[in-house]
Amino acid sequence: MRYLPMKALLICLGVSFGCGFAARLPVRQDAVTVTQTITDSGPKPTSYNWAAGATEQYPIHSSCNATERSLLSRGINDAIKLADHAKKHVLRFGNSSDIYTKYFGMAPTAEVIGWYDKIVSADRGGIWFRCDDVDGNCHQDGWGGHWRGENATQETVICPLSYTTRMPLEGLCGYGYSVAAGKLNFYFGSDLIHRLYHLPAIGEGIVEHYADSYSECLELAISNPTEAARNSHTLQYFALDVYAFDIAVPGEGCTGRAPQSESSATQPATTMSNSVPTSTTTAATECHTHADGTEHCT
Repeated sequence: MRYLPMKALLICLGVSFGCGFAARLPVRQDAVTVTQTITDSGPKPTSYNWAAGATEQYPIHSSCNATERSLLSRGINDAIKLADHAKKHVLRFGNSSDIYTKYFGMAPTAEVIGWYDKIVSADRGGIWFRCDDVDGNCHQDGWGGHWRGENATQETVICPLSYTTRMPLEGLCGYGYSVAAGKLNFYFGSDLIHRLYHLPAIGEGIVEHYADSYSECLELAISNPTEAARNSHTLQYFALDVYAFDIAVPGEGCTGRAPQSESSATQPATTMSNSVPTSTTTAATECHTHADGTEHCT
């Protein structure tokens, strides 16, 4: 009987052991790709647009020629600039602003901010600026334009006088102008703020004439802050004053002093029989009509 050497025996045993161990290893399998479709049972997106149909620009009527349209567009942009800065000044300083308390007293700031934002952000649908003198008022001396009253409550006529006498906002504090002594319609932008507040879509029949002159507006801020916050001329004066102080001549402005002779008697108003703008035989330096039919001259 032949015996294997010990070394050969160990090698043989090792091979047998290894072969047996290898036989017990799991067999490698190919990777399987599984595709799963997930159905979203949540709400489906819609095409709803809350701002659809909004009118973002103030409409200018086809009766305005190219020159009138250009000047009127610039004036409207100036009005928006004045109103926007007035709003931002109040948002920044609130009633800690000396200029604010001068014009509005202790009136809450939210309403003042809102009236300015109406000019800046309100929908302009249905509003028209016209140049065709459809009511026959522009021939009168001193008429720069007028709200159309019951003829068309959302329309304003801008007469030729406005295009030849209104100054651009870049000239604020120029031309010898001061807020207290100057006319509110000297700059096209401030004049259009006034005209916009006559429109129900902007002034809502709330912004009206509770005081006219610079001195009267300051008195109203003390005696009746609620009316001051809704006074058309006060809103104009404040917008001009803060823009002059913050932007035009920073830290200085051009407030000036009111004329000593200033009084309500210098700004007469004659009541008309109805709210339809009609021709009159006389007019002051600047006249327009109001929602109640009043002819207002400044």
